[in-house]
Amino acid sequence: MLEVKQAKLTLEDGTVFIGKSFGSETAVAGEVVFYTAMTGYPESLTDPSYTGQILVSTYPMIGNYGVPVTNKENGIHKYYESDKLHISGLIVSDYSFEFSHWNAGKSLSDLLKEYNVPGLFDIDTRALTKILREKGSMLGKIEFGKEIAFYDPNKENLVARVSCSNKEVYGDGKHKVVLIDCGVKNNIIRCLLDRNSTVIRVPWDYDFSDEEYDGVFISNGPGDPAMCAQTVENVKDVVEEETPIMGICLGNQLLARAVGADTYKLKYGHRSHNQPVLLEGSNKCYITSQNHGYAVKTETLPDDWEPLFTNVNDGTNEGIKHKTKPFFSTQFHPEASSGPTDTEFLFDEFIKSIEDKKLS
Repeated sequence: MLEVKQAKLTLEDGTVFIGKSFGSETAVAGEVVFYTAMTGYPESLTDPSYTGQILVSTYPMIGNYGVPVTNKENGIHKYYESDKLHISGLIVSDYSFEFSHWNAGKSLSDLLKEYNVPGLFDIDTRALTKILREKGSMLGKIEFGKEIAFYDPNKENLVARVSCSNKEVYGDGKHKVVLIDCGVKNNIIRCLLDRNSTVIRVPWDYDFSDEEYDGVFISNGPGDPAMCAQTVENVKDVVEEETPIMGICLGNQLLARAVGADTYKLKYGHRSHNQPVLLEGSNKCYITSQNHGYAVKTETLPDDWEPLFTNVNDGTNEGIKHKTKPFFSTQFHPEASSGPTDTEFLFDEFIKSIEDKKLS
C-alpha cells in the first residue's frame, strides 16, 4: 500500500482538519477559499488570481485525468493559464493516484511537487466549505509537524508579484491592443490573438502613453484593487482619450476605481464555473466562470456609468459600462478556460468598438 504522510490544515478560528499529503511536504500559510468547478483544475491552479490562496475543491475527486503536457503556442503555454502554479496549497476530498487522459503528461501530484506546493486529501471538504460559507474566507495554514504563523496575502501587492517584468508582444494582427498585465490568464491573450490583434503585454504599473495602440485591455489578477494605484492612474488617462477599453475580473474593479467608484471585499468571493449573471435591461442570463474576492459597489458609479451585468445569486456587480463611450468590463471571465464560453462574444464587442473608433 502506498504510504502517505499526514498533515494538518488549521483555520484562523482554531478549526483543525487532518489530511494526507499528495503534494510537496512544505508548510504554507495563506487565505483559504473554495471553488466549485467540476473540471479544469490544471487551469485553475495556474491562474495568477489564486496567488496567496489555499484552494479547496468542492468536487470530491481530483487528479483522475492528470495534467497536460507543457507545449507552447504563440509564446504561451497551450494548456495552462500561466507558466507556473500560483496557489499556495490544494485541499481535496479524494485524490486519484491513477490518472488517464490522452493529453496527460504527468500526475497532479508530480506537478505539485515540481512547484513545491502542498496538497492534502482525505479531508471533509463539505464541512470545510460550510465553515467558509458561514464565516467567510479566512486565513489558514498547512503544517507537517512544525508550526508556522498565519499570513494574510491581501495585505501585500500580489499584482506586483505576478505581473510580467517587461513589455512583451504577441501576434501581428491589425488591431493593436495594450494588455495591462495584472496577472493575466493565457486564454485572454489567445482570445485577442484569435481576433486579429497584436497584443502588447505590459507590466501593471507601466507607462504605455508612448505606445501605439487602438484599445486597452485590463486583465484579471489577485488581491485588493486598492493596491494598484498606478494602474488606476494609467487607466484614467485612457478614459480621457476615449480609447476603447475592456476589463476582466480585477480589470472590472480597476476601471471602476479609475472613474471614481468604490470596491469592497466579499464575504467568501465567487470561484466557480457556474455563476449566473443577468444582462442589465434584459431577461438574458449567462452561466459564467469566476474567480475573485472583491467587487464593485454599484451605487458608487458616476452618473454616466451603469452596471452591465448583475450576479443572480447575491445581486453583486458583474460588470460596468459607460453610457455613451466604448468602455466596459466584466467581473466574470468571458475567456473562461476550461469553460463555459457563453460570453466569449464580448471579445467581439471589444474588437468592434476598436473598428468603429477607427472609422469615426
